[in-house]
Formats: sequence, C-alpha cells, structure tokens
Amino acid sequence: MPEENKPNFTVKDRRIFSQEDESIDEKEKADETKVEDSTKQKKSKNEPSDKRPDNNDAQACLPEINFPTFIMSLNASALVNLGIVENPATGNKETNLTIAKQTIDILSMLEEKTRGNLSKDEEGMLKSILYDLRIIYVKEKK
Repeated sequence: MPEENKPNFTVKDRRIFSQEDESIDEKEKADETKVEDSTKQKKSKNEPSDKRPDNNDAQACLPEINFPTFIMSLNASALVNLGIVENPATGNKETNLTIAKQTIDILSMLEEKTRGNLSKDEEGMLKSILYDLRIIYVKEKK
C-alpha cells in the first residue's frame, strides 16, 4: 500500500513497565514525534505552495462590515480604475475611465439615497471621497 494512502493514526503502547524501563517511554515518544513530523512534511509537499489561509485566518484579517468600509472599498476600486493605485491582481497601474465613472456614480447614488440617515462622520467621509474622485476623474478625462 503506498504511503500516501495509509490511514493517519498512531499506535501507543499502554503496557506498564518498571522504573528501569522508563527510557523506553521516552524512545516511543520520540518515535511518535518523528512519525507526526514526517506526516506533516508529506502533506505540505502535496499541497500547493500558494495555499490560501483557512476561513478563520481570512476572517481575522477582514475589516468589520459597515457603511464606511463599504464606501472605502468602492473608493479603492475607483482609484484603481483611475490609474492612481496599482491593480492588486496585476501589480500594474491601469486606467479604465468608464468603470471609474460608474463607481463614482454609484457613490453619488449612495450619497443621495442615504441623505439624512448617516452620521456626520460618514456623511463627511462620503462627501470628501466623492469630491476627490470627481477631481481626479476630470483631470484624467482631459
């Protein structure tokens, strides 16, 4: 049977030994550690090197979901499409004014539809972001 298809389990000797044989227990623990280490190494060799973090790690890295983080994500998208920030997927600065304008229009719609329902900080942030994006868009459009 190939090693990679063997079930993953450990065998523990539960026999009672005299105090003279305590060194046997230490040897068995060392052998168990070697088996576990070799199993981990085999698993890591079979997995791709660009392994994604598991869900717990990914969730720990993500910011809280709220209105300001949503607005900031749209702002980041607009900045990428305006060519101000590098595209994280390619690492290059790319300009797509059509998509940038659409994102600015979405932010403008959100400003209109949420008027009177935002805190002063959220309202100020949205107004400031829209102003900056519109100025950048006009400069890039020329």
